Amino acid sequence: MGNGQPGTAAVVAAQAGDQHALDEVVAAYLPLVYNVVGRALAGHSDVDDVVQETMLRVVDNLPKLREPESFRSWLVSIALRQVQERGRRVARIPDGEPAHDVADPGADFVDLTLLRLELSGQRREVAEATRWLDDGDRELLSLWWLEVSGKLTRAELASASGITTAHAAVRVQRVKAALAAARAVVRALRAEPRCPDLNVVARGWDGRPDATWRRRIARHTRDCEWCLASWRDQVPAERLLAGLALVPLPVALLPGVLGAVRPATSSRGGLGQALGRSAIAKPVAVGVAVVVAVAGAVAVYAAVPTPPAPRADVARPATTSTTVTTTAASSSAASSSATTTTTTTTSTTTTRAPEPVPAGPRYGSVVDTVDAEPDPRTPPAPLPVRPAGEVTAVGGAYENAKRGYIGGKYVMMRRGEHVVLSGRGYVRVRYEIAWFNRPGGMVMPTWTGLKGKLFHVASGGGHRMDDSAPGNPPEYTWMGNPTVGPNGPASGYVVLPPGAQQMWQNEFLYLDGEVTLGNNERGADYNITATPVTWDEVNSDINSPPPSEPGGRGAIRYGLTRDTGDDGAPVPQYLTRETPADRATVPQQSAVS
Repeated sequence: MGNGQPGTAAVVAAQAGDQHALDEVVAAYLPLVYNVVGRALAGHSDVDDVVQETMLRVVDNLPKLREPESFRSWLVSIALRQVQERGRRVARIPDGEPAHDVADPGADFVDLTLLRLELSGQRREVAEATRWLDDGDRELLSLWWLEVSGKLTRAELASASGITTAHAAVRVQRVKAALAAARAVVRALRAEPRCPDLNVVARGWDGRPDATWRRRIARHTRDCEWCLASWRDQVPAERLLAGLALVPLPVALLPGVLGAVRPATSSRGGLGQALGRSAIAKPVAVGVAVVVAVAGAVAVYAAVPTPPAPRADVARPATTSTTVTTTAASSSAASSSATTTTTTTTSTTTTRAPEPVPAGPRYGSVVDTVDAEPDPRTPPAPLPVRPAGEVTAVGGAYENAKRGYIGGKYVMMRRGEHVVLSGRGYVRVRYEIAWFNRPGGMVMPTWTGLKGKLFHVASGGGHRMDDSAPGNPPEYTWMGNPTVGPNGPASGYVVLPPGAQQMWQNEFLYLDGEVTLGNNERGADYNITATPVTWDEVNSDINSPPPSEPGGRGAIRYGLTRDTGDDGAPVPQYLTRETPADRATVPQQSAVS
């Protein structure tokens, strides 16, 4: 199953009653469950109880699992249900009774994350910002954190949440937006000196993070010139979390769970009996060894410093390796199952020279998909700087300036018009959706004959094309409007194909090689232009603020940075290395690795 966890064969063996396999599965997956539950419950005092109940249900229902290969997503879905059941249980406590829904100061999961993973800089900021999310967002964040750190796949995240991958993408975008706002709040509250107006806004706040105060304070940071800086230079959370290890288990949790699971299953027959026969005989040190292995992995990842704004040619930071040794002893008596554990730790550190190897995945492994509408007043993440020379046209047909001309060097207004771009640098593709000429289904422009690499690095122009046009009713957008003109159906909407990403006024690409951009207009009328631009022009465009922001220049929303600075940056949809006779046949999902 990957991630150093037992494979499907071990799960099948455990289903068949193999005690050793079941011990292996429980011990190996317990850290995953602990991280899901701990982050979702924000360190409340019953984290360990929910973890234990989750593992009891997993062991009890394992023989009924029909698809052993889906064990990991099944396990996580059980953990989420137990978190939600615990929430419903707390909500049913009558008024006046003692509330147990309080954080255990010694078990706050953010503090444990900071302490055990030794987070600093913006990684620390992300962890602290999670305190400001509401319960539903924290549950999804607990899964997304595991996804970007390499412990779950997007398909497993969606399956565990009981939603489609498309719905998961939308929900993850919302959580990321809430997390970005929470990071701005953390920064604004820590600023020295703090904004005087923020002190007024925060009057009445009891000092405990929560979602309501996050929204109030974040709203102020977007509208305040002083606090606006708290939004700038945020390294994308997924880059900060990539590769992080799990928070190690408390040393006593694994023996405690094994001790609870075995007696509880011993009377249930089959699998339970097999496990229960050696409830006391099984050495606890085996379980602790799992914790030690996790702790060792943590030490390696924790030493990686927070990266600066990325460059395509940057080398990996030096990595520190740490050796951790733990010993454990257990004792038991006929009248007691108490376990005593002693831990000693020694560390040695070595440093490796930087390796000139890109940190991201192979080229083409990340492809643009439908994304959620970002908050209009959230500034974009820093735009990485890629090496640039000159991009020129080596062929194609271009339309001269005329009615509907939208500005740009190479203009394509009809089906078949195209331009062959060659070189290294940035290109702006600007859209005009001519719904006033002909609405209906849109056949998207395509990128064909790629030689080299092409990345979708940013979106801008001040608005998405589905935004409401200023001075009009909300339903009047750059994609059309619902009315019919006096001379016939000269209005309506241009509709994108299912799964196509909503374009912005300006889309920015980075080319290192050669590619052909073509207009495939048939059905809905649209026009596109392609213009070589500089990094400074891209950065200025996407950072143009809405008019409600200081220095606003008429944009409806800030732009969006998509570039990760390495080969993990997204490639655009409708991109191929092939040169088909009909460019309109290029598939939506690009495959260029």
